[in-house]
Amino acid sequence: MENFALIFTALFIGYIINLKNIFAKDTPLILNQFIIYISLPAMIFLQIPRLSFSLDAITPVFVSWIVMSLSALMILIISKLFKFSKNTTGALMLVGVLGNTSFVGIPIIEAYFGEEALGYVLMYDQLGTFIFLSTYGTFISIYFSSEEKVDIKAIAIKMLTFPTFVALIFSLFFIGTTFHPLITSVLSSLASTIVPLALVAVGLQLRFKLPKDHLTPFFLALSIQLIIAPLIALGVCYVFSWDNLASLVSVMEAGMGPMITAGAVASMSGLAPRLSSAVVGYGTIFSFFSTWFVFKLIS
Repeated sequence: MENFALIFTALFIGYIINLKNIFAKDTPLILNQFIIYISLPAMIFLQIPRLSFSLDAITPVFVSWIVMSLSALMILIISKLFKFSKNTTGALMLVGVLGNTSFVGIPIIEAYFGEEALGYVLMYDQLGTFIFLSTYGTFISIYFSSEEKVDIKAIAIKMLTFPTFVALIFSLFFIGTTFHPLITSVLSSLASTIVPLALVAVGLQLRFKLPKDHLTPFFLALSIQLIIAPLIALGVCYVFSWDNLASLVSVMEAGMGPMITAGAVASMSGLAPRLSSAVVGYGTIFSFFSTWFVFKLIS
C-alpha cells in the first residue's frame, strides 16, 4: 500500500508543479538524466549480480522482443486497413509498441512482487525495451518523418555507449558476486532515488488533451499496449510452460503504459504530436489500473 501511495503522490506532485510552472521547463530532462546516469546504473549493479545464469534471466528478454515485434506488426496492418496517415502510423508504431518498463515499471513491479523481482525488470527493460527503442525506435522516427537514410553505425554507437547499457554489460560479469556491505549501501541509496524522481518526471510530462479527430488511433494504441501486449506475453509463457517469477514479471512488464520517451521522440519527429502526447498521458494513468487486472489474471 505504501508503494502505491508513493506512486500516486509523486505523480500528483509532478503534475501540479507542471501546472504551476514552479520548476524550469527542462526539469524532466534533468531528472531523467540523473536517473539514466546515476540511479539506474546503481540499481543495475545492485540487482543484476543477484541473478543466476539460467533460462529465468533470459525469459524477460525473449518475451519482450516477441511482444513488441507482434505489437508493431499488428499496428502496421491495422493502420493500413484504416488508412491512417504516415505521421499517425509512425506515432502509433512508437507509443503503441514501446512501454514504460523502467520509470513506471520498476515501482509497479516492486509494489506487486517485491525487490527480488527487479532484476528481471532490468533484463526486460535494458535488453528488451531499451535496445528496441535504440534500433527500431530510431528507424521508425526517421522513416516515417522524412526520406533520410537510417544511419546504422550511429544507432549502434549510441546504443553501445548508453550509460545503463554499459552498466548492464559490466554488471553481468559480477553475477554471483556479493559486494562489500559499504558498496551495497551506497548502491541502495542511489538506486532508491529512481522511484520518486522518475514518477515526478512522469507527472511533469503528463498531457491529457485528447484530439477528437484521433479517437480511433488513440484507442488502438492503448488497446494494444495495455490489453493485447500482456495477453501476447501470457500466451508466450503458456506455450513454453513458463510459470515462475520471471514469467510473471514479463507479463506485467508487457502491459505497462506507453513510454514517455517514445512519445517525446514521436513529437520531436513531427509524428502526430497531439496524438502521441494524449496516448502517453492517458495511457500512463490507465496503466496503473490495467496492470492491477493483469496481476489478478496471472495470480
